[in-house]
Amino acid sequence: MCGIAGHIGGRPAGARVAARVLAAMRNRGPDGSGWIAASVGQTPVALFHTRLAILDPEARSDQPFVRDGLTLIYNGELYNHHALRRDLQARGARFTTEGDTEVVLEAYRQWGRAAEERFEGMWALALFDSRAGSLWLSRDRFGEKPLYLWPYRGALYFASEIKALAAMAGAWPDVNRRQIRRYLVNGYKALYTRGEGFYEGVSELPAAHSLEIMLSGLDADRLSPKPYWRLSYQPEEISAEAAQERVDALVEQAIDRRLLSDAPLAIRLSGGVDSNVIAGVALKKFGRDVATFSAISDDPRYDESAAIDEAARYFNGRHHRVRIAKAGFLDRLTRMVNAFDGPPMTISYYIHALVSEAIHERGYKVALGGTGADEIFTGYYDHYLFWLASQAALDTGAGAAERHADRAAAWRDSYGQFVRNPYLQNPEAFIDAPDDRRHIFLGADRFSGFLKAPFDESHEERAYCDDILRNRMLNEIGAETVPVMLHDDDLAAMMVSVENRAAFLDTDLARFLFTVPSRHLVQDGLPKALLRKAGRGLAPPSILENPRKQGINAPVGDFVDFADPDVKERILSDGPLYDIVDRGKVEALLGSALSVNSESKFVFSLISAKLFLDRQAGLAAAPLGDA
Repeated sequence: MCGIAGHIGGRPAGARVAARVLAAMRNRGPDGSGWIAASVGQTPVALFHTRLAILDPEARSDQPFVRDGLTLIYNGELYNHHALRRDLQARGARFTTEGDTEVVLEAYRQWGRAAEERFEGMWALALFDSRAGSLWLSRDRFGEKPLYLWPYRGALYFASEIKALAAMAGAWPDVNRRQIRRYLVNGYKALYTRGEGFYEGVSELPAAHSLEIMLSGLDADRLSPKPYWRLSYQPEEISAEAAQERVDALVEQAIDRRLLSDAPLAIRLSGGVDSNVIAGVALKKFGRDVATFSAISDDPRYDESAAIDEAARYFNGRHHRVRIAKAGFLDRLTRMVNAFDGPPMTISYYIHALVSEAIHERGYKVALGGTGADEIFTGYYDHYLFWLASQAALDTGAGAAERHADRAAAWRDSYGQFVRNPYLQNPEAFIDAPDDRRHIFLGADRFSGFLKAPFDESHEERAYCDDILRNRMLNEIGAETVPVMLHDDDLAAMMVSVENRAAFLDTDLARFLFTVPSRHLVQDGLPKALLRKAGRGLAPPSILENPRKQGINAPVGDFVDFADPDVKERILSDGPLYDIVDRGKVEALLGSALSVNSESKFVFSLISAKLFLDRQAGLAAAPLGDA
């Protein structure tokens, strides 16, 4: 895991700019740094790298990595680099290192851009071919590793973080106020659906895409990334038993791959199914020396300590409880905003950052988590109702009504007991109204009323397939939840130099799951059935059989006393937020009980947006200097 940055075009990089860029990325790579400057004709090229040493920590794997006209900067891990190395050696390649960086470079030399199709892992990379006069940018299939692109004044700047773009360009991009309004009203699930970010003109290289640029014909404003992979639903007839056998093997393979490390490993352990299966495979199946870290909340609505304590006893390993700090919330959140170059998407990532701090403080560099499990196995409350609608559409034979009634009754006895969203309390919801998505932007009409100019942007869903459940899951994977979570996963961990790995976002596992008929995803009244059963004998049965979906969360009122005059002054003080939002309405909301969860989330977003806009206003008033 590292930080990468570079540009083509613009002014040639010098020592002052290089120092600024490397300093901006130091948190991403405290173990080493380097840069190069070159040119193709009249087009300057610069590549910058900071290293967090995980595989082959010796200096021989430092970057920029240069071999025979190829220069690579790379952020990520190839979990199949040993197999690729053997293949390349059989084809005549010779290696001088033991890590994956040199494998990436030699794979490109052997297969060109098609090399990315052979990679299994997470990555964002830039490879400069001085002989061909080209630059290749590539990003992993799910978008675990970030890569921002900013065409600015005829040059193309690219980097792992926005602050590195600014350090190279000598200026910050303008804030995208449409995105601020979208964030406040519709929440995090809307943030990746329109192809916009929090900065004007800055985009991300899409997941599962790459971009090759010939420097002699550079047009930074006309870039055409090309996809190299796409997840799709292609069901194949298979029994539940055969599907389970294959899932068991693929889950173990996916986790085993992500235990590859020359640095100490940790697991973010909650009271839920996903992280307990990860811990069970790592500790029980493979006997790995892995520590677990858990966030402990005092709020009874989100307190998972009983399940976490049971898991810790079951695994009997090195376990660390991290009490969710409440003191200094606004100062901590300000530091997060500075590290994120934007508002954290939800308060869950405030908690994520606290756990990352504890992982870092105890000397661990790598942390595994369960991001993406809900989206590939079915784990959300609405998924169950989409599944009921999916099965009702397919089951049209004799006795269909009775079978549907049995499925709905099983829902009432499991997930249906815990649903709070009013649009998800009817098992017939998506049978009666298959296009209704009001549950996704819950409270948007009310929150729009806090803005000086109302914001009304309806939910848009892409059509990937005809199965209503799988189409919803593919929308989440491509635009709604997975990109947002991976964005904040990366930043919350990297702000303290910890590498985050999503254990279930594995190509083979995801591809197979999207061939399994949807009827197998929910069994015996429990969604995520295939993952639950994959954990049998490896994780506590009570956790695997628990029907309640409970994420790491907390109400903002647990952290902030809005009656404190200093707190109120800080939140309500003059600033750019109140060019967008009615300050009087915010003040009234802070004086209310905030008894509804959506209100608490909205207040967190308001505070985060204010801190972000105040920060950017200050940065705009203090130019960085020449690029």
